[in-house]
Amino acid sequence: MKLYYCKYPDGRQNFGDQLNLWLWEKLIPGVLDEDESIAFVGLGTLINDALPRRTPRAKQRVIFSTGAGQEKGMPEIDESYKIYCLRGPLSAQAIGLPTELAVTDGAILLRRLVKINNRKIHKFAYMPHYNFAGEAWKSVCEELGFGYIDPSWSTDKVLSSINNTEILLSEAMHGAIVADALRVPWIPIVTHPTILALKWQDWCLSIGVEYQPVQMKRLHQPRNTAGGWAKVSDSKNVDILKPARLARDWIRQKSAASQLIRIAKSVRPTLSSDTHIENVTVELEERLQQFRNDVEAGYFTSCTS
Repeated sequence: MKLYYCKYPDGRQNFGDQLNLWLWEKLIPGVLDEDESIAFVGLGTLINDALPRRTPRAKQRVIFSTGAGQEKGMPEIDESYKIYCLRGPLSAQAIGLPTELAVTDGAILLRRLVKINNRKIHKFAYMPHYNFAGEAWKSVCEELGFGYIDPSWSTDKVLSSINNTEILLSEAMHGAIVADALRVPWIPIVTHPTILALKWQDWCLSIGVEYQPVQMKRLHQPRNTAGGWAKVSDSKNVDILKPARLARDWIRQKSAASQLIRIAKSVRPTLSSDTHIENVTVELEERLQQFRNDVEAGYFTSCTS
């Protein structure tokens, strides 16, 4: 059974996607291998009409806590799909299945794997969306004395950084999911229209909170810096506009810092209730045990010849 998750073609790493590797190896050790005839589909907005094309050799597809959408059509759900649970009720609605399958995002299960740290390092931290992360946001956070959390960091580093934060401002949805799991209040940020509200709403409904994002202007990354969509030039030509660009970048970062500190001080953070998060965690554990039982019973057999 082969793990299917979103991978960037150029080898970049995004926390929400890479969390699959970290999480499932700990929760279902020895189950996943390289057998492409059975696909295990976990964290991510992966249920759409691209899924059959991206798992072409799969005769069976296991769906566990996955989201539906990403602005694509839906696949035909036939007997080849074994769905244990979905990210939320909007995912169930999108593929025409009962809301009883809607539990929550599987990343919540890290509550059983990560000890909550009550001795925090940062009062506030900011985690941008992967596509907009980079040196500019790092500089803004350093100026404010905020923690900066980059989605391209290692999974362990991101988890530790969130765990060491009192309040997380996050444009990355799995930053907020992990924060909620670790009982860190969070504030959702949106700086670009490509941030999909539907998947946030789907997850928020599953944990009994309202999605109320705060809008900010997008912070463009300085030229020749790493991160997100920033472009690094190989040109050795003298950049005669460099002073003007440095001044522009400084103004943009000052504006972003002003917005971020205002939000941190004025917006009430979100956190699901202790009772609700524990209830959905237990339900996820029960669905995962059903999956383990099915594996042991031989329900999933290699379809390769």
